Amino acid sequence: MDSVLMIVLMFAVFYFMLIRPEKKRKQQAENMRNSLKKNDKISTIGGIIGTVVAVNEATIVIETSDDRVRIELAKWAVGVNETQAAAAAASNTKKPMFGKKAPKEEVPAAEESTSAEDLTKDIEG
Repeated sequence: MDSVLMIVLMFAVFYFMLIRPEKKRKQQAENMRNSLKKNDKISTIGGIIGTVVAVNEATIVIETSDDRVRIELAKWAVGVNETQAAAAAASNTKKPMFGKKAPKEEVPAAEESTSAEDLTKDIEG
């Protein structure tokens, strides 16, 4: 009976720590890809950066430079919608929970004695 309870407990921990967060990330990525619209700045998983020119059911067309180079990509290739990310970052300014953070203090460097006389004085006391 104890072993069955332990297996159920391990599965529950595994579900809440691994499976559920992964599903949430996939759902957010899918929502981001489905909400793409014209003039959004995007970055693909392959590193191509451009502006969305047209959105189709399964593909998008992006313009990558001032030369008006256009590339058709599958929606699943979009990694980041930089327009949405910038808007989210601007609206997500968090305030510290317990007031302002204390400024970092500089730690003075330890003095080093390199001469043999100093080392022998320290040993002899």
